[in-house]
Amino acid sequence: MISITEALEIARTRETDLVEVAPNASPPVCRLMDYGKFLYERSKREREARRAQKQTEVKEIRLRPKTGEHDIAYKVRDARRFLQKGAKVKVRIRFRGREITHPEVAKELLDRVAEELSDVAEVEKTAAMEGRTMLMILASTKG
Repeated sequence: MISITEALEIARTRETDLVEVAPNASPPVCRLMDYGKFLYERSKREREARRAQKQTEVKEIRLRPKTGEHDIAYKVRDARRFLQKGAKVKVRIRFRGREITHPEVAKELLDRVAEELSDVAEVEKTAAMEGRTMLMILASTKG
């Protein structure tokens, strides 16, 4: 075990930094290193790790309670394509005016969309009201 003054003197003669590695250990552990170089290499590793991560994309499908059958089929087809590419799909039903008095219509529509996409998706977040919209999130079942 070396005293702090001796360790600092050794660090000055070698032109390095005295860095406390394990402050909670008994006795505390220190290391002689170039601290600037250490920080640079650590940030470089973190950048590489972030680059290697796969960001899951979230696509959104917007509907209304009065959306027509053909339009719904078209949107479901788009959602299927997004899910097959591995993205998550947020299905949002927006209420305008007095439509909000019948949230059961939107719930049935969201359930129908989830049923039609059940072969490629699973419901990650069930239908819930958020302000003047009802929202459901679907996640792809393919690994």
